[in-house]
Amino acid sequence: MANTTAASLTIAELREFAGFSPAEQRYIKRSLDIGLGREDAFKLWARNAVESASIRSQYLVYQELKGLRNSVPADTGFDAIEAYMGKLLRIAAFDLAQDRLTCFSSFRFLYERLLGAEVRPFLPSAFCAAAALPQIRPERRKHLLQSISEAAATAPGWSAREPSFYPEWVEKEAA
Repeated sequence: MANTTAASLTIAELREFAGFSPAEQRYIKRSLDIGLGREDAFKLWARNAVESASIRSQYLVYQELKGLRNSVPADTGFDAIEAYMGKLLRIAAFDLAQDRLTCFSSFRFLYERLLGAEVRPFLPSAFCAAAALPQIRPERRKHLLQSISEAAATAPGWSAREPSFYPEWVEKEAA
């Protein structure tokens, strides 16, 4: 029964990822390569000088991830919340400003993998705060904030189950 449940949840993760736009999928895979230290993002993802500069900036911003993974505050207290949320907000704002993540779902998908399941309670507030910043264009701000459901914003609890599907670069075969 446990294997069937785990397989069903993995399939749900695969389906969710497949529902994202190609640009979102590309950005999520690139971000996981950078954030988890999987691959050299410059070699895999940079198609031009603009993307190289974006990847360089992302490497710098994502250096905060290591510290965030080890310092998730208890969701019942306010100790350490300022330092944690400040760093999380900075990274989230960077990602949303890249114009590749178009909704809360893709944001959540990425951050659950970058930081683990225990970050889930903080993702709605980080997303809403980052999306509402003046650095995000007003029309984009509106679209992002409308993408988070009431259920996601007001969830009474969150799953502790770690994600099982981590999308990666797939080399195209020569025809």
